[in-house]
Amino acid sequence: MTYRSVYVHVPFCRHRCGYCDFTLVAGRDDLIGDYLDALDLELKRVEGVVEIDTLFFGGGTPTHLPPEALRRLFEIVLSRFRLASGYEFSVEANPANLSLETVDVLAQAGVNRVSLGAQSFDSRSLAMLERDHRAEDIELAVRWLRRQGIANLSLDLIFGVPGQNLAEWRETIRRAIELQPPHVSAYGLTFEKGTAFWTRRQKGQLEQADEELERAMYAVAMEELPAARLVQYELSNYAHAGFECRHNAMYWSGEPFEAFGPGAARLIDGVRQTNHRSVFTWIKRLQSGESPVGETDPLTAEGRARELIFVGLRRTSGIDRRIFESRTSLSLDALAGGSIRRQTSLGLLEDTGTHIRLTREGRFVADSVIAEFL
Repeated sequence: MTYRSVYVHVPFCRHRCGYCDFTLVAGRDDLIGDYLDALDLELKRVEGVVEIDTLFFGGGTPTHLPPEALRRLFEIVLSRFRLASGYEFSVEANPANLSLETVDVLAQAGVNRVSLGAQSFDSRSLAMLERDHRAEDIELAVRWLRRQGIANLSLDLIFGVPGQNLAEWRETIRRAIELQPPHVSAYGLTFEKGTAFWTRRQKGQLEQADEELERAMYAVAMEELPAARLVQYELSNYAHAGFECRHNAMYWSGEPFEAFGPGAARLIDGVRQTNHRSVFTWIKRLQSGESPVGETDPLTAEGRARELIFVGLRRTSGIDRRIFESRTSLSLDALAGGSIRRQTSLGLLEDTGTHIRLTREGRFVADSVIAEFL
């Protein structure tokens, strides 16, 4: 299948937050030039100029790059890809370092969607998350982006922060809604192995929010965001009609996609490849003419089908049996009928005959429900 979506990983940050397990280097801006040169080399394997519908720059923090480096980044990528009519061009940004000059670079490149890593409007939670911005920086970034015509904005929020209470989370939701973004992502904080937060929790230095509080916080998001016309369309994502993230929807639909940069994963012709996570290894391999790929995982027909169930159940619309079978040539019920019946009997899954989807109760325990289908 021909891909219509591209992801580019930009691995630079001012500081690695304690909960972050993404591929990045902090305090190594001396590598930006080598990164851009290596990315240019990696993109040379793209034949001709490919037309795409969605382009997403994630990280790391793409807007951490100085304006001239950011401009060169966009030039390198857009020399290989042509944005189709009605495209979505997204960039992740940190409110702390989003200058007016950087916003100008985004607008001039054709960026039409920005995902702001707001995380919280509460100073105590921001400090706990080791974020380097204030609530006022979020508001200023939104104002600057809109002034440059970038109105399709998403605010990323995190709940379940150690020490955070329900009232503080409600206030963060309220202040996010007050800014009238057309999209909000609300994630429960996770403690990933290898992160500073994981180590601190293991040593008893950090206490994870209890399940009852996290459940209450998720419930607040599922109630108050839709009340502001931000309809839940995925486990962690809410949007005004027509402002759903098309790039992420591509992932959840199981479409093929290309990806570039350290740690970037692609799915082409049923084969998943992941580039080396080490920024240094990725750069060195490309400099020496070697492949940047670190892992290759050819998916079996059944493995691909089960992955489609995994991503499909994340969407509130669920899985359409007819579409599933047309894409996999497998029957959803033959593959997972027992699990469907069991989760339906528990009230965690709804089966309409044409679709299966998580119930509201099922969303609270989505990970355990979905895991049964893998």
